[in-house]
Amino acid sequence: MKPSNKLKILNDPIYGFITIPNSIIFDLIEHKYFQRLRRISQMGMSYLVYPGAHHTRFHHAIGCMHLMQKAVQVLRFKGVAISDEEEKALYIAILLHDIGHGPFSHAMEHSIVSGVSHEEISLLFMEELNTEFNDDLTLAIQIFKGDYHRKFMLQLISSQIDMDRADYLKRDSFYTGVSEGNINSERLITMLNVKDNELVVEDKGIYSVEKFLDARRLMYWQVYLHKTSLVAEQLLIRVLKRAKELVKKGVALEASKPLTFFLENEITLDEFNGNCLETFAKLDDYDIVSAMKNWQYHEDFVLKNLCEMIINRHLLKIKVKKKPITEAVFQKHMSDLKGRHNISDADANYFVFTGQVSNLAYSRKKQNINILNKNGKVVDIVKASDQLSLKALSKPVTKYYICYPKDQL
Repeated sequence: MKPSNKLKILNDPIYGFITIPNSIIFDLIEHKYFQRLRRISQMGMSYLVYPGAHHTRFHHAIGCMHLMQKAVQVLRFKGVAISDEEEKALYIAILLHDIGHGPFSHAMEHSIVSGVSHEEISLLFMEELNTEFNDDLTLAIQIFKGDYHRKFMLQLISSQIDMDRADYLKRDSFYTGVSEGNINSERLITMLNVKDNELVVEDKGIYSVEKFLDARRLMYWQVYLHKTSLVAEQLLIRVLKRAKELVKKGVALEASKPLTFFLENEITLDEFNGNCLETFAKLDDYDIVSAMKNWQYHEDFVLKNLCEMIINRHLLKIKVKKKPITEAVFQKHMSDLKGRHNISDADANYFVFTGQVSNLAYSRKKQNINILNKNGKVVDIVKASDQLSLKALSKPVTKYYICYPKDQL
């Protein structure tokens, strides 16, 4: 049998041609666990605000791998020793960093599986794949967990200026059409270096970092925390919560086998065994959308209306304020809804609720973004920058919201 060519080239709308660097990366991309990412949206319910935002976690993971190739090339050029084994591990780790995302990405995190983050599920997938691939992922897993002695390698995957953020800001900006998020990721990568085993940015890249942090702040307010996306994601979480509640009471709900499994069982990290992981790997956006299309005709008042709202984009009204929502305002909307439909407080809470969102473009408490001066001194970006707004960007901004039905409910 003729061996297949595994050094393929993909055409990406952001970066142009992306080369698959080796056969193990090709085999991982071909694997059913990774192919599932084609059916997981990158931006959850944001397509209800930005019609072009239909790109997937698959796009994003491939883009991250491409940027990691650029980063390895740049660091090697600057004299940073990276072995072939380390290079391969970096590509594997960044390719699989999001493989544990559930349906609609962040929207349903902690909902499908109780209190388990997508990073923890990603690690479970990587360990399962490591068994399948004869321990070829061992070093990648060490780097991903932060157990490898070369700290900068983890920082390339997960930090405040990693390949993940460098791709999603540029990619999400492109697909939403929000130009404020369009960072020059290749310029940023060209400015990277390593000092004392830590990732740093050379001082001539300081303005690129400033633009990167500013773009992140704007993308969060304009896109990720957009009020319509926010209310849609809250409705989606409540759909699953209500479905689980009904199933516990013995109500039969039409759903796919993987979704039915997670509706019927409360799965924690300790219970996430091989069979459970295999079931999770069959779950994607299509299961949720298909279920909601059926459930919008269900006799349960809450489930029916929640699903109909998402399917037909008849969302709840949302008001965002700088101060917490008062109890009086909340109770007024509760009374209005209960009076119109004669429902209980518990049912009304699915449609009237408050919450808060925070935006922190740069955290000085986490792994800092360090600038490498020409004299070899390393300084935090906030101290190195002459831009006053960076100090403001390192302080969290919190906004408060209330959601309640429009007249048609």
